[in-house]
Amino acid sequence: MKQLDVCLTPDLLHLHKLDNSIVVVADIFRATSCMVTGLAYGVKSITPVASVEECKFLQDKGYIAAAERDARKVEGFDLDNSPFSYMHESLIGAQIAMTTTNGTLSISKAKSSAVKVMIGSFLNLGALANHLKSEPYDVLVLCAGWKGRPNLEDTLFAGALAEALKDQFMLLEDGTLMAQRLYQQSRDNLLASVSNSSHVRRLQRLGIQKDISYCLQTDLYDVVPVLRGSTLVSMN
Repeated sequence: MKQLDVCLTPDLLHLHKLDNSIVVVADIFRATSCMVTGLAYGVKSITPVASVEECKFLQDKGYIAAAERDARKVEGFDLDNSPFSYMHESLIGAQIAMTTTNGTLSISKAKSSAVKVMIGSFLNLGALANHLKSEPYDVLVLCAGWKGRPNLEDTLFAGALAEALKDQFMLLEDGTLMAQRLYQQSRDNLLASVSNSSHVRRLQRLGIQKDISYCLQTDLYDVVPVLRGSTLVSMN
């Protein structure tokens, strides 16, 4: 039987075996929610990079560039890290380069060893779960966290995916069981469950309440982003 594991922060990734695993990266507030939204609204591709310098290099090559650090847009770039920025008609067919504080760094850490890297969010939870059921590989949910620390919203997503896959995957490790039980206790009101979390407080100070509510909606899109080479595209 296939196994599903959860890594609560990229700083713990070295403790997990990736050689037979699809890594699902989750940065709920807000990178992976932006990626799913953008591809759902017609963006052609998103190239995630770890550094601002790499993102600027691609911007100079003609990409639309999105750069975020500490939840704020980096000066000189085209897009911020709000999913609403990815809904514009002007981005249909666009190639976007993206760097964020946690999410794109997590992708960079995972891609060298994983069988595949896919993108998870509450927005595409059902579509992602259905696809993973058809894959022959184990799954590791990599929670992007915040600068090496676990966070609540990514862990809740990991638990939601574990709950969706529990009949076809073995949930062996305590981190996976913790995430699943946390989600089971919180599923009826995710917004209330994260209301005192560190990243929600961080975003609220910037006046981004609408992003928080949006990113906690489930199954808005039938989109499964996958990393092909260095670029994210939709499998659909």
